[in-house]
Amino acid sequence: MLITLCYLYLWARWGRRPAALVRTTVRRLRASRCSFTFCGAAAQPSGARVCLSRGGRVFCVGEGQFIDDLNKWALFLVSPFILEAEHIAFVTESIWVRGESLQRPPSSAETVVKWSDCCLPLACRPGEPYRLIAEASVDDFSKLGVAFMEDRLQMDNGLVPQKIVSVHLKDSTLEELKDQALNNQTPIPQPNPEPSPETEPAQGVMEHVGKSDSKDPGEGSSTPRRGSAPGSEPASEGSEQGGGSPEHHHLHLSSCHECLELEGSTIELIKFASAENIPDLPYDHSSNVQGTADESYPEREERRVNVTGKAPNILLYLGSDSQEALGRLQQVRSVLADCVDTDSYTLYHLLEESARRDPWPDNCLLLVLATQEAIPKDLHQKFMAYLSQGGKILGLSSPFTFGGFQVTSKDALQKTVQSLVFSKADGREVRLRALSSGCVYEDSTGERLSPGRLQGRLEGADQDRMIVQVPFGTCGGEAVLCQVHLELPPSSSLVQTQEDFNLLKSSNMSRYEVLREILTTLGLSCDVKQVPALTPAYLLPTTREIRAPLMKWLERHMDPEGVIKSSKLSLKFVSSYTSDMEITPSSIPVVTDMEAFSSENFDFEIYRQNLQTRQLGKTILFAEVTPTTMSLLDGLMFEMPPEMGLIAIAVRQTQGKGRGRNAWLSPAGCALSTLLVSIPLRSPLGQRIPFVQHLMSLAVVEAVRAIPEYQDINLRVKWPNDIYYSDLMKIGGVLVNSTLVGETFYILIGCGFNVTNSNPTICINDLVAEYNRQHKADLKPLRADCLIARATTALERLIDTFQDEGPDGVLPLYYKYWVHSGQQVRLGGAEGPEVSIVGLDDCGFLQVHRQDGDVVTVHPDGNSFDMLRNLIVPKHP
Repeated sequence: MLITLCYLYLWARWGRRPAALVRTTVRRLRASRCSFTFCGAAAQPSGARVCLSRGGRVFCVGEGQFIDDLNKWALFLVSPFILEAEHIAFVTESIWVRGESLQRPPSSAETVVKWSDCCLPLACRPGEPYRLIAEASVDDFSKLGVAFMEDRLQMDNGLVPQKIVSVHLKDSTLEELKDQALNNQTPIPQPNPEPSPETEPAQGVMEHVGKSDSKDPGEGSSTPRRGSAPGSEPASEGSEQGGGSPEHHHLHLSSCHECLELEGSTIELIKFASAENIPDLPYDHSSNVQGTADESYPEREERRVNVTGKAPNILLYLGSDSQEALGRLQQVRSVLADCVDTDSYTLYHLLEESARRDPWPDNCLLLVLATQEAIPKDLHQKFMAYLSQGGKILGLSSPFTFGGFQVTSKDALQKTVQSLVFSKADGREVRLRALSSGCVYEDSTGERLSPGRLQGRLEGADQDRMIVQVPFGTCGGEAVLCQVHLELPPSSSLVQTQEDFNLLKSSNMSRYEVLREILTTLGLSCDVKQVPALTPAYLLPTTREIRAPLMKWLERHMDPEGVIKSSKLSLKFVSSYTSDMEITPSSIPVVTDMEAFSSENFDFEIYRQNLQTRQLGKTILFAEVTPTTMSLLDGLMFEMPPEMGLIAIAVRQTQGKGRGRNAWLSPAGCALSTLLVSIPLRSPLGQRIPFVQHLMSLAVVEAVRAIPEYQDINLRVKWPNDIYYSDLMKIGGVLVNSTLVGETFYILIGCGFNVTNSNPTICINDLVAEYNRQHKADLKPLRADCLIARATTALERLIDTFQDEGPDGVLPLYYKYWVHSGQQVRLGGAEGPEVSIVGLDDCGFLQVHRQDGDVVTVHPDGNSFDMLRNLIVPKHP
């Protein structure tokens, strides 16, 4: 009776406004322990009272439904779950729909509502129907229900919702959730559509043609493919956790609800192949040694994390290597750098030869095609294979197309400024003036584009399509293709008149708005951060004994104005810094008065207490923000006496360098340093200089795992110069520059590893936090200053051991921590013979065991995406 009266009252008050009716009903009756159900009219629960009926679907209120047994459910959470007081737990039942039904547009003209945007998934139960338990606020639960009633609720992975019902979780269930979250983090299971080979492609989705093209470039590796069904992942090999159990538990970040923004796609094993890009990682936690973070550390900023498993690379393909293409490269690079968070992504030029040869698809978050040249057939097939694996493509005035779309030339539009209407994913429109490429898109199928997708058309009678969003395959691949020059500034040489320049200039902000909408739709973060201003450096000797001879040495080597110059920059030594002093990438002031030094990011005393060396790291050149720590030491490395133990440390780098032409991401939270080491030529290590990078990588791992109670933090070395979490994700890297002068190698060892920065991958403190959850431990977060000092100490000991005992003195420890034991690789390419890695040779190169029984040394072929791809056997004269 109460329910009926409430219904009559609400109906009288709210009339035919379903959203208000649903929300108010839920708010007023949720305390009565009833259950709210949204379903088809035929599936109405027995005894439930209908509050709203629409299009064959009903919203009704009935007896409360309870869940008290989670044995058949797979838990998503990694931290103890507490249902918030104002939140509702509910179950969504869905079915898998194939073919045309998968892409059917919503019947309502209103905005599509994504299920995953409105709730936090808690557990799932695969089967038919596929069930998901989630929690949401009253408003979001009501929003989901109304969207379901109006047939505009969108699930993920081809699921179609059939029923939503609120449930009550008993206290015993909540306790079970807590226990599971603490003890057994389970990867998110997926519904298994089990499509047959004869299944027709979904509407708007083009299946990849050609069996050979659909092959995974990483075939043979243990990394599961995107979209693989539950249980298809290989068992973890050599796992050290869980007492050697073959079950593989995925690492979840401490802010795992961000991972769930993947909208239900599988949290798969993440394997970076890039040897150069130091990713931004998680947070700051310390140990019981000196250098643990104190309780006053600020809360970590919540940000979206890259959980696709791809290295944070945006690859720019501009066709042939002409001067015109190089000029276009700078324009494309510049506009993208203005749109995306350059702390999280690195932009690379993908050369035509490299596009054919190198394993770039494994390391590419976004492929940008910015050439008006025809795409060669073999590259078109490779780009389609990339899409079929879930890749994302942005076409900028490129002839590349697929999925029924054709590019048609219209001479009247060539190099003209046109009025463009761009529709965002939420249906809002942006109107702007844009430079036309002279081409438009035509759909050979004659079908209208689905609601909720990006699209751009010209104003006018023809309504020419200039921007289209096209999905591909079943793994989430998609492309946004444009025939307006979003990449070109108003000052481009293609802009012909002053009037056109003025029109484009007035629309420049809208051009960036459109670009950011496209990039965000393709999965990138466009939270642009301002490049930090450069800061002065500080000269910090760690002992009093060093300070006096150091200052005398400076007096002898400075010019009358206090400057020491090198080919890369000038260091001007001053007693104090004032704001009127100029700081540029080529001229940096260095403050010599230690009393003036203070930093929130670097604790000098913690560094001193953790540095236990005779020589290395004794004199610090510290800067909050500097172009690169390598450059800071360039003018000092050959002159300063070795006993000074020079090391450059920075919080941020604005021009960090990797191997070859690669960039090195240097966000706040990384431990960034360059250490000066001198090695006699006629010494065991001097005869095997490639081992230096191996020793530095090993020193970083030892800096963490040699701390009492931290020995099981799964930090490892990856040949030749990377630090990894297990064999899954890169956490740091090493760059070595050596110069032989007379009988001495002067070596600059650049090292960066993520300590407190979570994005875009993972950091050491995330590993510590995960270990604490898994083992109910209380390890403290670590600090960058502490670990730089410990790594420097470990390196000096490793060098001493190598000089006394040669490679045999350090290789047992190196093999203990490396990721390659028994690893299978292929020589020469994806179709080359398979070999097993067995160790390092006397010079530090990989040795592999061939199928014919021979053990041979192999070298990388020079590609910068994965040093373990396309290994070659060097030819000896």
